[in-house]
This record gives sequence, structure tokens and C-alpha cells, in this order.
Amino acid sequence: MPAKKKRPLWTCPKCRHKFVTRNMWHSCGRYRVADHFKGKDPIARKLFQAFRALVRTIGPATVYAQKTRIVFQTRARFAGVLVRKNRLEVGLWLKRRREHPRLYRIEFYPPSDYVHRIRLAQLAEMDRDLVRFVREAYKVGRQEGPASERRV
Repeated sequence: MPAKKKRPLWTCPKCRHKFVTRNMWHSCGRYRVADHFKGKDPIARKLFQAFRALVRTIGPATVYAQKTRIVFQTRARFAGVLVRKNRLEVGLWLKRRREHPRLYRIEFYPPSDYVHRIRLAQLAEMDRDLVRFVREAYKVGRQEGPASERRV
């Protein structure tokens, strides 16, 4: 059975960001990734660069700044990064609840979406566990597999 063809992404006429559905909520505006690092310790930028490199090992992703976070997107936004003074707070969209000691919060969005939150304060935390979480979120963003084929 052939795979269901995915609809083209909708482009916001104001900020030019692309979304799975028309008029999807977003902080419409032009923001710069660099602005998120103003007044922050240099480790925050190093952590972000390492996280972005980690994502790139999994596959291509668009990275853009919003008002309060930096977003990673394939078809859909699958990861968001909040830059704090000396760390990152990463949110990863998964289709199932995962348990792990490094997760500090898991948010459930019915019927089947979970955002898993993890803090990154050291480069050593870019480990295999994080790679597994990001890989799974990346697939959700690509809308791969039975759980992510439903409309977003």
C-alpha cells in the first residue's frame, strides 16, 4: 500500500515560517537566534551549538528563533530550546510517555502528544540517551510511522 501523500506546508505571509496546518499559532515575527544568547554565559551558546550538531547527525532540520525559544523543525516543530543564563531547557515532542531520570517535566496534550523537558548544563550531557530522545522526536516531526500519520 503506497504511503499517504503529505500536504504541502503552509507559509505564514508575515514571518515566512512554514507549518503543517494553515494559520497555526506561532509567535509571528522576525527574531534572531543570536538574540537569545545576549547576556548569557558562553556555555549556553556552546550547548546550543552541540545540540544543533546532534540534530544534524540525525537529519536536516530548519532552525529558527521565535520570541521566547529556538525551534527545530522538519515538517513539524519537534524540538524547542529555551536559553537560560548558563543552560538550555529542551522540549521534545513525542507520541508516547517516556521515563528517564534526566527529564524534569512531561506534559501531556491529548489525545496522544507528550512534550518531554530536559535541562542541559554540560556538554557531557549530549549523550546516547539524549540522542535517542531527539531521534524519536525527529521522526514525530517528520510525521513518520503510524502514530504520527494523523493530522497535526
